[in-house]
Amino acid sequence: MSWITARRRHRASGYAVVLLGLVGVGVTYAGVTGAGSPAAASAPAASAQSIAQGKYLFDQNCSSCHGLDAQGTNRAPSLIGAGAAAVDFQVSTGRMPAKEVGAEEDRKPRIFDRTQIDEMASYIQSLGGGPTIPDASQVSSSGADVGLGQQLYAANCAACHNIDGAGGALTYGKYAPALNQSTPTQIYEAMQTGPEAMPVFGDGVVTPQEKRDIIAYVTGTRSQPNAGGLFSLGRVGPVTEGLAAWLIGIGLLVLAAMWIAAKRREDRREEA
Repeated sequence: MSWITARRRHRASGYAVVLLGLVGVGVTYAGVTGAGSPAAASAPAASAQSIAQGKYLFDQNCSSCHGLDAQGTNRAPSLIGAGAAAVDFQVSTGRMPAKEVGAEEDRKPRIFDRTQIDEMASYIQSLGGGPTIPDASQVSSSGADVGLGQQLYAANCAACHNIDGAGGALTYGKYAPALNQSTPTQIYEAMQTGPEAMPVFGDGVVTPQEKRDIIAYVTGTRSQPNAGGLFSLGRVGPVTEGLAAWLIGIGLLVLAAMWIAAKRREDRREEA
């Protein structure tokens, strides 16, 4: 045991103990996480391929506005940290890629297929994280509370999108689009990412379950009968209906007044 005691007192013995400890921690971590297993090694390879293809698509179609590294330019914002959900919303609704500045608010037919959208979303997600694309369980209306969804929608969304999702005008020339074409996934992503003038409704503000309730209400309004009948004026509420009634009513009164005045002039001429 004397040789052990002698080596323990060597000035390098402390460094050797620290090194052995670090190696032990590394081996233990690799065993727990499965970093050395073939299955764990193959998953990043597939992800890397998807990210690489997404970067290629991004460079070809988006980098002219958002920058080669998605860092943003004076024409478009940075996408670092925007997340896969933002990409899926913007591209799946045809808002992106925009042909010109100012056209990004218009919903258009999409030009990329599902695989390409997922690849671009994977690339942007790899840059700085952010909201991910929700799965089917997160947007399902099964078990959702439609009544609560209506209350939440009225409190948070109706001021801009109208009570039945018909959309409406905002300040500074902006507008809230109609929701009648939005899929449940797109509605969820809009709440998570806050596109254009819309604020972000994170899970701390509107919980995932409450988002499902709102989605159930919005999609449910599409199958409800139109109480306004033929002249519902887009179901955009009493402001438009009142304006139409005012213009039509005033117009009829003006025409009636002009007719009465013309009739009296004719009677006077006949009397003269």
